[in-house]
Amino acid sequence: MDFRSAVSNKSFMVVAYLILGVFISCSHTITGAGAIGVCNGGIADNLPSEQEVVDLYTSNGIGKMRIYDPNQATLQALRGTNIELILGVPNADLQSVATASAANDWVQKNVVAFSPDVKFRYVAVGNEVKPTDEAAQFVLPAMMNIYNVLVSAKLDGQMKVSTSVDTTLLGISYPPSAGSFSAGASSYITPIINFLASTGAPLLANIYTYFAYISDPNTIDLSYALFTAQGTVVQDGAIGYQNLFDATLDAFYSAVETVGGANVEIVVSESGWPSAGETAATVDNASTYYKNLVDHVNKGTPKRPGKPIETYLFAMFDENQKGPAETERHFGLFSPNKQPKYKIGFS
Repeated sequence: MDFRSAVSNKSFMVVAYLILGVFISCSHTITGAGAIGVCNGGIADNLPSEQEVVDLYTSNGIGKMRIYDPNQATLQALRGTNIELILGVPNADLQSVATASAANDWVQKNVVAFSPDVKFRYVAVGNEVKPTDEAAQFVLPAMMNIYNVLVSAKLDGQMKVSTSVDTTLLGISYPPSAGSFSAGASSYITPIINFLASTGAPLLANIYTYFAYISDPNTIDLSYALFTAQGTVVQDGAIGYQNLFDATLDAFYSAVETVGGANVEIVVSESGWPSAGETAATVDNASTYYKNLVDHVNKGTPKRPGKPIETYLFAMFDENQKGPAETERHFGLFSPNKQPKYKIGFS
């Protein structure tokens, strides 16, 4: 999460979510399958060593990891494991990597030096870069440069190059079939989608129903955000939606299709619910969300039923230096002492 410095930063996203639609104890076991990974954030000063973290992934049967920068100790610890990795290019490095020589150096140091011992799945070039950000102009050139280096190294068949976006890029999200990017985002994201289509790479999207709910709990029902609604909440032609996650993801699919990405898949590169910090941020709600999300991903969405949704839970640990919202310090599936908040089975 880049993140969400305050709820006010989500105002545009909230409008889209609001239109979309009007518990389980800590001991509940969450079961899942190969579509699930976990993001490994590190904005904290009390986390286990990188080797301990990788060992914790392995011992819990977590087969996919996302990291946000090329942490060398983490990459070393991943050698010889079967954990598939999303490796991030930090936003601060985009301008540099937009030059061919720097991109080559970056890939040689952080990918080639560890391949094939580390199972790279995606290189995420930037996280939640907004069209108005200074870094926006560098995202696509950096993606292209990294892709070209991977082609030269004959590694392009082993991993894909993408970028991770958030829902603020959506201008229309209701009904999901009419989803489209905003006018301000279209000129930024359309060439990126075209690049993804040409290289067979997915778009990475961070989807949080939690932020929509806390922004207006009187309009968005908690059950719609937690996958617990008993019936259809949003009717979109012949398709009915029972949860906000599906509605948002399908709106993304519609938006991607309208700009030439009919064959571009979407990977949910972050999704989670905090366990403290707000009224709705409780262990019960977080447990319910994660349990239902993990149970749901192999079913697909109404727009693409039966097609598993590759999804990365945010995040492995509580991060005590996140902020400013208190909730941002409580997204962990585990506490820094490696004790689980919830019993989660991934295999």
